[in-house]
Amino acid sequence: MKVLTTLTDPVYTEPVAPTRLDTFLLRFCQDKRDLPFLYLLLEISATLLPMAVALFLPLPGWAWWSVLVVYLGLSTFYFKGPFGLMLHCTSHRILFKKKYGWMNQYIPWVIGPLFGQTPETYYTHHMGMHHPENNLPDDESSTMYYQRDSWLSFGHYLADFLLLGFPKLFGYLSRTGKTKFKWRAFKGELAFILACVVLAFLNLPATFVVLILPLIVARIVMMLGNWSQHAFIDGNDPANCYTNSVTCINTKYNHKCWNDGYHISHHLKPALHWTEHPNHFRKNVAEYARQESVVFDGIHFLHIFAYLMTRRYDLLARNFVNLDGRYASDVEIIDLLKARTQRIARVPEPVLA
Repeated sequence: MKVLTTLTDPVYTEPVAPTRLDTFLLRFCQDKRDLPFLYLLLEISATLLPMAVALFLPLPGWAWWSVLVVYLGLSTFYFKGPFGLMLHCTSHRILFKKKYGWMNQYIPWVIGPLFGQTPETYYTHHMGMHHPENNLPDDESSTMYYQRDSWLSFGHYLADFLLLGFPKLFGYLSRTGKTKFKWRAFKGELAFILACVVLAFLNLPATFVVLILPLIVARIVMMLGNWSQHAFIDGNDPANCYTNSVTCINTKYNHKCWNDGYHISHHLKPALHWTEHPNHFRKNVAEYARQESVVFDGIHFLHIFAYLMTRRYDLLARNFVNLDGRYASDVEIIDLLKARTQRIARVPEPVLA
């Protein structure tokens, strides 16, 4: 186990001497703390976007494969995490000012598909269902009913999402009367499918590597992330954000992916700016301790997933933060974590007379 020490995760620091480009970009930005997002968009737009276009051109074989290798390397290992969590942040807090509102479509409709994000689907799933339902039964991506340290359970969870994720989302938005969300999701998914069909006639290999393969990878990674973020649930109080989510502190992942490790505070206050999570955690650490929240130091969600799937509870306990000294040993922590990963039984639907 670990004790709580100084937090090293990123917070906002006012620049001493903004560059001319900083000043120019801030004209468009709704919140000056999101300036790194604009730089990320510029990087992606200047590299991946032209390379994606190039893959559809009749290049010589060696040139096409050279572009592909660089493209996949950048998109998969350099940009995927930062972009995905920028999409997350900008779903909660719009990036561009109201007078430039049309520019907010650039992320989901132009750049998003390069990372397997069909336009509007992430937003409608995350904002229209996941947060309102908070991983409870009406959340179609809930982890509650799965044994969360089991490969078999995760395989079932993943297959359900890959095959039925969108139909279930559409059904949820329909039965809850969220009409605007429903048609935004439908429009985005349909546009993506049509684009794939049309572009496949132009260049099938390019369509596969630019749009279809990233879609498959993105949906696997998102479900892996959601599984880990909501792996440890207090079955006696599954609606409690302090005990149905996880927080990961002091990890490089938080620097690369905009403090995404602070998932408890994100569910407590979904609109909290990404730079505010470390201070929010520090101010409320006594409540985290009282609620027996699961907090890890130095690892992130991929570690959690790997340790759960291999049932290395000893490694989870080693990185567990013992807030206020509530636990006397790693054995106690392991008992807590094992209890929190148990499948929660479904409550039968009431039979109407």
